[in-house]
Amino acid sequence: MKVFPTHKRWQLASAIFLALIAGYVDGYGLLFLGTYVSFMSGNTTSMGLKSGQGNFQAALSPAIAVLSFVAGSFVGNFLTKSKLAHSHRAIFGLIASLLATVPGLEWLGYRNVSAEIVMLCLAMGMMNPALTKIGAESVSITFMTGTLSRIGGHLAAAAVSEPLTAKDFPGDSHLNHARTDAIVWSGFLLGAALSGMAHFHFQMWALLPPCVFMVGLALFSEAAA
Repeated sequence: MKVFPTHKRWQLASAIFLALIAGYVDGYGLLFLGTYVSFMSGNTTSMGLKSGQGNFQAALSPAIAVLSFVAGSFVGNFLTKSKLAHSHRAIFGLIASLLATVPGLEWLGYRNVSAEIVMLCLAMGMMNPALTKIGAESVSITFMTGTLSRIGGHLAAAAVSEPLTAKDFPGDSHLNHARTDAIVWSGFLLGAALSGMAHFHFQMWALLPPCVFMVGLALFSEAAA
């Protein structure tokens, strides 16, 4: 197995942590709010299905989720494309603040499902622009459909011995890129599994672990350099 250069290994480690957090928060949204907060394909299907049935009230939550995710993506992309110093750290700090607000409101007795969906979807929408590539490989942090599709594509390319055009290092291959995507997908899966475990043990404070991770990335992330 070829080894990424140091900065590529850092990107991979960051992607794993971010995917783990995304899977965790998405699991939290499904368990506590009944809505995906990072899986917008599922929300789009749900919104269309409920609307087609004439149940517009049930379609409201996924609609709010989709709009909030797009707004978060706008903010994240705006910050990364701006000339703001340490824009990645600013994004991670905003995400941590949004994650911390949800249990804070519940602790104060102001629980509002729609408001929590807005905050969590804003956070997940901002996460994708923070890390879009690992070397030459595009990555999707908060949704895994594209990741799984790329795994299949790289495996097929490897099976027919198709040369890899964008190499990160001498000897790089489609199998290495498929392995990278599989690792990111595994991080998301692990995050969702941990969310299911936290549901039984932490309840209201289930969002505390991802919030702490995001604070750490905001303070120490080398991706901002």
